[in-house]
Amino acid sequence: MERNRYADLLRVGAIGLVVVGHWLATDITDRGGHLSGLDALSYISWGRWLTLIFQVMPVFFVVGGYANATSWTQHADQGWAAWVRGRALRLFRPTTVYVVAAVVAVIGASLAGLRRAELAQAAWFVGIQLWFLPVYLLLILLTPALLGLHRRFGLAVPAVMAAGVAGVDVAMIGFHLPVVGYANYLIGWGAIHQCGFAWQDGTLTSRRWPPYALAAGGLVTLTGLVLWGPFPLDMIGVPGEVVQNANPPSVALLAFAAAQTGLLLAVEPAGRRMLANVRRWRLVSRLNETTMTVYLWHMVPVVLVAVVAYPAGFIPQPGVGSWQWWAMRSAWIAGLLVILVPLVAAVRVLERPLDRIPSAQPAAARRWAPSIWLLGGVCAAVVSLIKITMEGFAPGGRLSLVILAVFAAGVALTVLSSYPPPTRARAEAPPGEVLARRKDPPGWHGGAPG
Repeated sequence: MERNRYADLLRVGAIGLVVVGHWLATDITDRGGHLSGLDALSYISWGRWLTLIFQVMPVFFVVGGYANATSWTQHADQGWAAWVRGRALRLFRPTTVYVVAAVVAVIGASLAGLRRAELAQAAWFVGIQLWFLPVYLLLILLTPALLGLHRRFGLAVPAVMAAGVAGVDVAMIGFHLPVVGYANYLIGWGAIHQCGFAWQDGTLTSRRWPPYALAAGGLVTLTGLVLWGPFPLDMIGVPGEVVQNANPPSVALLAFAAAQTGLLLAVEPAGRRMLANVRRWRLVSRLNETTMTVYLWHMVPVVLVAVVAYPAGFIPQPGVGSWQWWAMRSAWIAGLLVILVPLVAAVRVLERPLDRIPSAQPAAARRWAPSIWLLGGVCAAVVSLIKITMEGFAPGGRLSLVILAVFAAGVALTVLSSYPPPTRARAEAPPGEVLARRKDPPGWHGGAPG
């Protein structure tokens, strides 16, 4: 099946907006030697309108659904375990490098005498973007089943999911039951992921009108929910707000995602024509290989500049939203980009040795055992990543050794689940089957997730 270049372009464009959006919204302050950070958009009266541009996480999940549906369709004959392992390892490789680097940085900062409060905040700051991974890993585990539901019921599946999100919103807002909101992380983003299935099989694109209908329906619904409902215009999480659209995803965010997805699919033909140019496609392809690494590391330059430049007084600190503040934003973003580019290049070198980890297939007689190891490993990683997202790498200024151990165990179980059973079991299998096991599962050598 021919690769969809437009899907890669959407992924690259989305990661670019994520980086610029986070850098733009982050304001570092140093008052009397105490470093702190502010969400700048909360201090700009019209800042919430910018979230309609910079909220692009729905794009990642739509593209992820497209990619997962394509991959499973092509490799379903290799089995659930082999497919999930390959997809999970593509995420674990760059994530493991990032986690190890974060641990080393926390230890170094602690030995250097950084205050515990500041260390805890910085360690949380570089861990919060990991929220994406637990949700996406769970959707990978469920992709074969969810794709089966899509093939039987089509767009009714995300419609039911959207109704479920609305029900959770009612419980949270109307009955003050915030704990049920966690369900919307999987149901809400899962509904958007399902739209990727509908894109992949042509349900949304085989005719010209569905993308426009999806965009119009999403826009009308979003307008109604914001004007006459309890939902704010901000499409990102805003600390302190009682009702939020992204933490967890609300039905308003789903309406926004529908409008965004419809518009992007409507211009897909133009995007494909643009990428017919060989030079443009090569550039997109190269950038696509680094998307996961850029996503994980893009806030590290902010921390480095904050720790080095602000205490030294190298950077002025005008009031958020002032004309001086806006004038400095271009220099701020350019300076961070100068740090990020070589940083990503260096990290990519560190990631490559992990590509050599063998990924042989288990024997049929013991296929259930590696599958259990795999399921346990992915679930352990999910739990630990959720904990890191919520509390950071160093809650209270100290490394969370238990959570880090759980993450390490999860990755180890996932890797070990790919190893073959003892030699005797392999010898009893037909020679052709043994050779087949030595092949890497799909997606193992890919650069970008999805």
